[in-house]
Amino acid sequence: MRIPLVAAILLVLAAVASDLYILKDIRQYCAARYRRLYSWLYLCSAALCWILVGVTLAMPKKSEEQSILPLMWMLFAILSIYIPKYIYCISSLVGRLIFRKGKRNYGSMAGIPAGILVFIVIWWGVLFTRHDIVTNNVEIRSEKLPAAFDGFKVLQFSDAHVGTWGDNTTFVSKLVDSINSSGADLIVFTGDIVNRRSSEIDPFVPLFRRLHAPNGVIAVHGNHDYGSYVKWKNPGDDNRDVFRLDSIMRSMGWSVLNNQTLFITAGQDSIVVIGVENWGEPPFNQLGNLGKSYPDRKGSLRGLNDGMFKILLTHNPEHWSQVVTKISNIDLSLAGHTHAMQMMIKAGDWKWSPSKYRYEQWGGLYTDKAKDESPMNLYVNIGCGEVGFPARIGAAKPELTLFTLRGRKVEHRQQ
Repeated sequence: MRIPLVAAILLVLAAVASDLYILKDIRQYCAARYRRLYSWLYLCSAALCWILVGVTLAMPKKSEEQSILPLMWMLFAILSIYIPKYIYCISSLVGRLIFRKGKRNYGSMAGIPAGILVFIVIWWGVLFTRHDIVTNNVEIRSEKLPAAFDGFKVLQFSDAHVGTWGDNTTFVSKLVDSINSSGADLIVFTGDIVNRRSSEIDPFVPLFRRLHAPNGVIAVHGNHDYGSYVKWKNPGDDNRDVFRLDSIMRSMGWSVLNNQTLFITAGQDSIVVIGVENWGEPPFNQLGNLGKSYPDRKGSLRGLNDGMFKILLTHNPEHWSQVVTKISNIDLSLAGHTHAMQMMIKAGDWKWSPSKYRYEQWGGLYTDKAKDESPMNLYVNIGCGEVGFPARIGAAKPELTLFTLRGRKVEHRQQ
């Protein structure tokens, strides 16, 4: 977990400014006989919050020995306190502008229940939303799909971040049961099984071994799986930890594709599953190599623009828009990474998340066309785990995606 210096300074300044503003409102709007008492009570509570902010910012962020969980929970506690305060301050400021001449600030009066509501929504995200697994059903149609694969089902899950659960296996057990009950022919995982290091997966290995599908489980790594969030004591420890994680995932019966390809067969037909390592953005390395994964060999009918139905597993959706659509005709790319920033509002087909200001493709299905005019699809799964703060807000529930592959439409003519 990284907290940049500028962000840390802004967090402290915003916290202090909001508390001083609320203190001013207490002195202005409270009855005279309670004004001093309420002012002192609030000032004491604000001082405790400032101490909490200071301790959180002072905690080591990348220590090899220290668990990240205390830092996550402390940061979440700060956000759950100060976001409602910011809501109140904004409402009060608007009220001051609108009701300048009045004795009452209706913005301040509205800000209190608004702040309380936001506080409840945030904590609801911890207590309920992050446990509420949803399965989204998506149909993908392609004329390149062999007849034997018509109706083939692929279950995607992503961004499990099991380290956030410590050694509590309840949620992951429920997740595995949900996946197994989907009736999928193939299960795929699109990266970030841990938060920082391979040891986080140890309590969950027996659970993940229970995953089963006729064509197995195929996985790739995400940015959190490479040990870059830890300051390791010895050179090479990060690589050894990645190797250990890779070995553990294989021991669970998963096929881990590191810039590699697998063919799934049904009778005489087959489809291609390509898996790349994480195609990162700074400060992460761009390890994903699509050309190496499924190379265009001279004299071969195989390659990134061949007539095979191809599924790509790539953790970062930016890989699709910046590389995949430019050099291939891959039919279906599956990604994760964004989490929808673990907060989303949804109404019917409309949805919004702050993640949209960071990623063009941040959640759901996106389409484009290859040079040969064949359709290209990207689905961004918003993940089933949490990192940064242990909550999912609003409609950003833990997601499983069940894809049903369909071939060419058959039109029935009336006789």
